[in-house]
Amino acid sequence: MKKILIITYYWPPSGGAGVQRWLKFVKYLRKFGFEPVVYTPSNPENPVDDVSLLKDVPDNLEVLKTPIWEPYDLYKRFVGRKPGEKINTGFLSENKKGGLAEKIAVWLRGNLFIPDARKFWIRPSVQFLNGYLEKNKVDAIISTGPPHSMHLIALELKKLHGLHWIADFRDPWTNIDFYKDLMLTPAADRKHHQLEKEVITTADIVLTIGETMKQEFEKSGSSRVEVITNGYDEDDVFKGVLQMDKKFSLAHIGTLVKTRNPQQLWIVLQELVKQDAAFAADLEIKLVGKVDVTVLDEIRSHGLDDFVKKIDYLGHDEVIKVQQESAVLLLLLNNTPNAKGILTGKFFEYLAAQRPVICVGPAEGDAARIINQTRCGVTVDFNEKEKLMTAVMDYYRKFKAGNLAVATEQISQYSRRELTSRLAGMMDKLINKQTS
Repeated sequence: MKKILIITYYWPPSGGAGVQRWLKFVKYLRKFGFEPVVYTPSNPENPVDDVSLLKDVPDNLEVLKTPIWEPYDLYKRFVGRKPGEKINTGFLSENKKGGLAEKIAVWLRGNLFIPDARKFWIRPSVQFLNGYLEKNKVDAIISTGPPHSMHLIALELKKLHGLHWIADFRDPWTNIDFYKDLMLTPAADRKHHQLEKEVITTADIVLTIGETMKQEFEKSGSSRVEVITNGYDEDDVFKGVLQMDKKFSLAHIGTLVKTRNPQQLWIVLQELVKQDAAFAADLEIKLVGKVDVTVLDEIRSHGLDDFVKKIDYLGHDEVIKVQQESAVLLLLLNNTPNAKGILTGKFFEYLAAQRPVICVGPAEGDAARIINQTRCGVTVDFNEKEKLMTAVMDYYRKFKAGNLAVATEQISQYSRRELTSRLAGMMDKLINKQTS
């Protein structure tokens, strides 16, 4: 077995999208000749907890943990939040926007905590892992971000030990959708770009989740960028008999931030419930996960409040069932400059659920390409109201006729086992090439 060290902030019992990519890789790596060792904080600030994910952690896995200090307690006191309150990701706010204190906190976060609030874990982690590596041989290091402090830990270890290093980007760094919201000074912006450049030009391989991100990192100076998408785990697909919802349920799974707010969808649904009493009687808008207050306000402004079924958070095992039971799954992409490259992890579980997908996002984006390839649904651009209405009504008529189903094609290439096989092959080539 070749041994690899994986540096990740998110690890079970942490829940949410950030944990699943490397949890699933770790689950299957032994089948392809690699023994993973995971390094993660012992006391992270998890946005949510999900103990159902612990079942995927392999037996006898070596998990190294050290404590992390993060400034979130100071932040909570500064903006008047309760000590135990969870911090949402991606600038999501479930309450009315904060005032001056919140703006000051955002400015401090963007300009003083570079690259992120986990920066204080970099130095102690390098010291700890340096000691570990002096006593334990590993064949490669993998860092996964965000948070991008994980890459800076690996960068230092690369300099100290000359190990093969793969820097995995689940999301962009300076091109992430909320980067402009950090209120960066020119100096802070330069620092972010400088650190990003050093990481992507020093890592042996920059690994991304989609073709658009690959092109962006290549333009930024990386000499080798590889793509391995997120995927679905065949073990997670519910094998029993699940009845589809009796309601015509339009379900969105996951965090719904303000930039994902599908404004045209609420307009379409408002018009349809006014025009068609049968449609109104059948409609259910199912929102599973954290939802920004601005989204709920807009739903309310269009008179759709009574159609909403909101579920704050479900464990991953329960989410899988909800996806398979829903009539139509909503894939809502951020209406931001990087929209073409957004390829959320839940999308691949949507494929495995074999329910029709309505994607609101760029017709030329990475998600649209896979939708077209797998024939799992339809992509509607952010302002294509008439096309969106047609899509909703087409699926509704099929729902009423009892034949609302999709025969997705070519999805096996996105299984977690197959993706891990590709990862192992990539690592084998990297390690064997440089050791031969």
